[in-house]
Parts: sequence; C-alpha cells; structure tokens
Amino acid sequence: MSVVDEIKQKIDIVEVIGQYTALKKAGRNLTALCPFHSEKNPSFFVYPEQQTWHCFGACNTGGDVFSFIMKKEGLTFIEALRLLAQRAGVALPEKVGIPAKEENEELYRVNEAAAIYFHSLLLTAAMAAKAREYLNGRGIAGKTIADFQLGFSPDGWEALKNYLKDRGFAEDVMLRAGLLVRAEDGRSHDRFRSKLMIPIRDIRGRVIGFGARVLDDSLPKYVNSPQTAIFDKGASLYGIDRAASSIRQKDRAIIVEGYMDVIMAHQCGVTNAVACMGTAITEAQVNAVRKLSRNIVLCLDADSAGEEAVLKTAGYENILGSEIRVAVLPEGKDPDEVMREDISRWHDLIEASVPLIDFMFERTASSLDLGTAQGKSALATRLLPVLAEIGDPIRQAHYLQKLAALAGVDMEAVRIALGRLVRPASARRGRTSAGETGLPVGMVNRTASREENLLALVLQNPELVPRLGEVSPELFESTVNREIFLAFRDTGDVVLLKERVGPLLGEKVEDLLRRVVLGGRDNLNLKFEDCLYELEKEHLRGLAARQGEAGELDIGITQRLKELEARKRQRRPSFRRNTR
Repeated sequence: MSVVDEIKQKIDIVEVIGQYTALKKAGRNLTALCPFHSEKNPSFFVYPEQQTWHCFGACNTGGDVFSFIMKKEGLTFIEALRLLAQRAGVALPEKVGIPAKEENEELYRVNEAAAIYFHSLLLTAAMAAKAREYLNGRGIAGKTIADFQLGFSPDGWEALKNYLKDRGFAEDVMLRAGLLVRAEDGRSHDRFRSKLMIPIRDIRGRVIGFGARVLDDSLPKYVNSPQTAIFDKGASLYGIDRAASSIRQKDRAIIVEGYMDVIMAHQCGVTNAVACMGTAITEAQVNAVRKLSRNIVLCLDADSAGEEAVLKTAGYENILGSEIRVAVLPEGKDPDEVMREDISRWHDLIEASVPLIDFMFERTASSLDLGTAQGKSALATRLLPVLAEIGDPIRQAHYLQKLAALAGVDMEAVRIALGRLVRPASARRGRTSAGETGLPVGMVNRTASREENLLALVLQNPELVPRLGEVSPELFESTVNREIFLAFRDTGDVVLLKERVGPLLGEKVEDLLRRVVLGGRDNLNLKFEDCLYELEKEHLRGLAARQGEAGELDIGITQRLKELEARKRQRRPSFRRNTR
C-alpha cells in the first residue's frame, strides 16, 4: 500500500472539510456553501462513501482530501501530503521529511515571537485593559496568565507584521504560519486584531497556532489560526504540553471543549485536562492521547454529543483499546464554572462518568416513546450503527442484549437488524481498491486505468509532449495522477519529472514507464486521441453520477457527451483500443 493510500484510509474527508464549512445532510451525502467562493445557495457536495467532494457552482471542480487541502490552503501536493500524514500518524520517507523539518522550524520561531509580543501587550499595554478585565472576570490568576502565555492582539492592520519584520522574519513565513492574511489587492495584513490571544502548543511545547477570543458581543466568539504545515485543529489538543506528564501519572485524560475550560482546570489543579477546541473529538486526537493513557473521560455539557459525533467516537474505542467514558455537567454549566464554584463537585462528576455506549443508550431512550413500535424501531435505528462499531464481540453482545431488553423485542430480531446494517469495512467507509475517486467501484477502476493509459503513453513517448495542452488537468480524478501530469507538462522530460515529484511519486512514475502500451510506437497521435477520448468520456460519466448522487439537475453533461462522440466520429477510425 502506498503512503497516499494509507493516509486516505486513516483520514475522513468529512472531518477535514467540516473544519472549513458547515456541512448538512443531503441524503447519503453532505452539502454546504462552497468554501472557495461566495454563494447564497449551497453548491458544494461531499460524498462520504467515496471520500470525495465536488463544487457544482463557480468552481465546477472536485477531488479528494488532498486536492481540497491544496486548493483551500494554497499548498503544493507534497506540503498537503506532509500535513495530512502528520494528522493521520503516517510516517513519511526520510527524504521527504527533511525539507519539511527545516521549513517548519521557521514557522515555530515566528509563532513563538508572536506569542511573546501578544503576551507583553496583555501585561503592559493600555489598549489591553479590556482583555485584562475579561480574564479577571473569569477568575484567571496572574500566574495562570503567565503559565499559558495569554496575550492581546492590537487593533491595527500591520502592528504584528511590522514587529516581526523588525525581528528579521520574512512576510512569506508570516503568511505560511497563518499570522497574516493576503487581501484581494495582493497586500497582507494581520489576521488577529483586538482579541485575547491564546497560544496553542504541541506536546513538545512549540507554538503551532493561536486561538483568539473577541472582547465584545460579535460572532463568532472564537477564531483560530488556519490549517498550516504545523497546525491542524482536528489533530491538536489544547493544553497537551502542560497535561502530558499528568495524564501519564494519573493514567487518565479529561477532554473538555474549550480553551478556558482547560485554563481553569489547570488553575484548580486538574492538570490532566486538554481540549478538542470546540470540535467533535477526532481519530487523530484519540491517537495522540493513546500514547499517554488509554483512559479517556469526555466532559460534555448537557446539550453536546450529537449522535453522529458519538457514533464516530464510539468507533475510536477500537483504536484506544478501552472504553471511553462520559461525564455530563449540570445543564447550563461549563466546566470552568463548575470548577470555580465547587472543585469537589467537579471531581465527583468525573468519578461518576459512565461508559460512552451507556450514555448513548440513556440519551436516546429518554427522547423516545418505547411503548410504541415506532419508538422501538427508532431506538434500534439510532443505536445499531453505534453497536456495529464495537470491535470486542463480548461487549457488542452485551449491548445487543441491552438493546433487545430496552426495546422489549426478541434478541434474534436485533441480530437480524444488525446483520442487515453491517457491511464490510471497505464498503461502510466507501473505500475502494483504487481509493482515488468519487465514482462507483467499476467506474473508479475504469477511470484510473484511462488516466494511467494516457500518462504511460506520453511518458514513454516524449514526442507527444506538445499535445499535453489539449488535456485538462480536471480530467484526472486521482490527485497523484494529476500531479504527475502537471509536472510532466511543465518539464517535458522524464528525468526532470522525477526530480520534481520526488521519491514518493517517483515510484508511480517508474510503474507508468513500465506499463505495457499495446501496439508499440505506431500511430502515436491516434493512440493519444483515443486515450484522451476515453478519459474525457469517463470523466463526464463520473460527473453525471455525482450529480445524480447530489440530486442536482443536469447542467449539460448529456450534450457534452454528444459533442465528444461527434468529434470522435469526425476522426478516422482508430486502432483497437488499448484499454484494460
């Protein structure tokens, strides 16, 4: 399995895209306002089963998780690969990691300098008076402010930018660290202005990003650094640098939702608390905690833990190798409020935590009328997906018996319902052997073959390079194939291509060079035209399939297919196609 495929198996595209735009259910798929352009009606779709996305609006493009991160963050493929590999916990070959380490050191340094600047302003600047008043009102002590290096960002467009420039940092480094924003006119300015600044550190204590809280009634209350080469909100835990040793010592991690919850927890002596920063806990975060302890308590307020989030979290128990527990706070209370009012009550709530699955049972059953057939059916519909994720067959049997007893039905009926629900893991998560596209399995294989046929043909016959301008990069559903195509189009030379794509994609290039192209070197132009025709046809068919999945109206796909067929007929009869 390639590194790219391994990353795709461990990364959920829904979690990644959900950090950039609010996703809503649309049948089996999800929809949202496109994160790449302004719009009033959602044209952006995510396909969880295929792990792909597509914008039917102004972008009129799509792809996989790699292409999304590249487009959203302005990263190269290798940069996106590093970022997602870090999140997935996948080790990259050493040759790829060395340049990243050197680049990342600059980002750590500029973030640390920014944290020092913000902290100094909070302590001494008159303009930071409101921030100091806010912290005082939340009961945050001076020592805690220093321990967490809390700060304040001034209400100026280039205050931080000028400060960092004076200390030798290049504007490009500030932009890559997410400290600056590039405006439409090409100029850059400070991202954070007039906010309480909260440095976010990795387990080694390096500043990887910032959380920022407004000091008025504007929304959203909190904003974060964008995703960068060193900061991934979905893979980071706030306070992990200060909590790691305590988590090991106490053999328990308490995961809360917000920055202030962690800050108050540590001030009150609860030093094994970390925060998922307002997002549902992710697989990457569970993996980070697992290295320290296999015992996790989620501390949720009374309105948290939506069923889909709990479903995913239940699946993480298999990774953890242990039950995840849930401590539910009194309605309307945040963790820091409970701790400030009565720390002993907080400890009692943690000790009274219940297994996650039991919490889900209680929460679901209390919202249904189990005296009716409809209520019993709804209970099974909501809970069976959770139980299907349990890897331990004994624990699964225990909860299936609990479900049968609670619904008042025969155990065999529950087993039959579970059997209908459970599918092979690859089908359940939409993974295919190709793993690269958002199309049905058969179409995936055909499309991948068409892409590789064209690439193999041009790589093995450089005289076809002048015709690469006829090929749209959008025809390549696979990000890997698209990157190879773009690099070869730019270089026109196999040796330079290998240097451009590096060792990770170089192996794929070698495979393409060894790929058998039927018919030798005869009729190269006709072969090129046939390969391009087949690729365009599969691309349009795939686009039509995605439109059908999204429930969208046809936007001319049929007409484009007819035009393609007409162009095909105008050419002389082609050789026997070399598709496989």
